[in-house]
Amino acid sequence: MKIATWNVNGIRARQAQVQEFLDRERPDVLCLQEIKAALDQLPAWLCDIEGYWCYWHGGKGYSGVALHVSKASHPERPALQHPEFDFEHRIVTARLPQATVASIYVPNGGKDFPAKVRFLEAMDLLALDYQRSGQPLVLCGDLNVARTDMDVHPKERRPNAIGQRPEERALMERILSRGLVDVHRVFEPNNTDLFTWWAPWRNMKARNIGWRLDYVFASEALAQRATSCVVQREVGTSDHGPVVASFDL
Repeated sequence: MKIATWNVNGIRARQAQVQEFLDRERPDVLCLQEIKAALDQLPAWLCDIEGYWCYWHGGKGYSGVALHVSKASHPERPALQHPEFDFEHRIVTARLPQATVASIYVPNGGKDFPAKVRFLEAMDLLALDYQRSGQPLVLCGDLNVARTDMDVHPKERRPNAIGQRPEERALMERILSRGLVDVHRVFEPNNTDLFTWWAPWRNMKARNIGWRLDYVFASEALAQRATSCVVQREVGTSDHGPVVASFDL
């Protein structure tokens, strides 16, 4: 099973890039974030991409998440829902036979840091519920926290910067402690150049001066069957790169 996640930073500006990515990668599950569009702003073909069950959850010009599930690997439309803590179109889950997969866009926290903390705390409770029930879970998306200093380029490290604060990082570790694994770090535990977001100025993306903000967190049993996890920095014009994880299921 191949799961991809990508903060597209505006789907209307990157419709063709998303279609090209789908055509090339053919993921079983595609999670998108920051779509910045309501359903009535999307073209008909995008709302029903050939070969995929599609679900779009967004508002005009801000936030928004989407989930796409391959009909070839999942012939029945999955059950989709929003946890109670969803606000500003930030999380949707799909219950699949292999696992429940969530597409998540955590608030940046710049305008309302307490709201970001509350969202992360609610994510922790969600992960705890799944751990207690023994149900496999995959959390995908732009979590807007760099786990450690290694996940931030040295030129971008700033004490107490939002996205690098100790309380945010502690919440990320608490979420992972609920039986989840940061799949990307399994394959590249010591890569100090592993980033998924680059500020859109001074040629930061080409120079790979960035932050790692986009993740695939998977239940341990699933993570043990992961075969690869890569970030595709060269793909698209978003300030984030897609992350693609594959599992031998």
